[in-house]
Amino acid sequence: MDMMAMVSTMLTAQQGALQSNIAATLTKQNADMEKSTVLTLLGAGQPSLANVGPGVGGNLNVTA
Repeated sequence: MDMMAMVSTMLTAQQGALQSNIAATLTKQNADMEKSTVLTLLGAGQPSLANVGPGVGGNLNVTA
């Protein structure tokens, strides 16, 4: 096996490893996005204060 064939083989292996890492990262991001979407649809987590009036959900002054 000549030197160029060995270099080509090593570069191909490195590119394959890089593509595998990218695929794994994208798969994890997609799974996290799907989880977030499901939790949003189910209403889990913090209650939203987006549709309430001004001052609702703020700090309460109990010393007055």
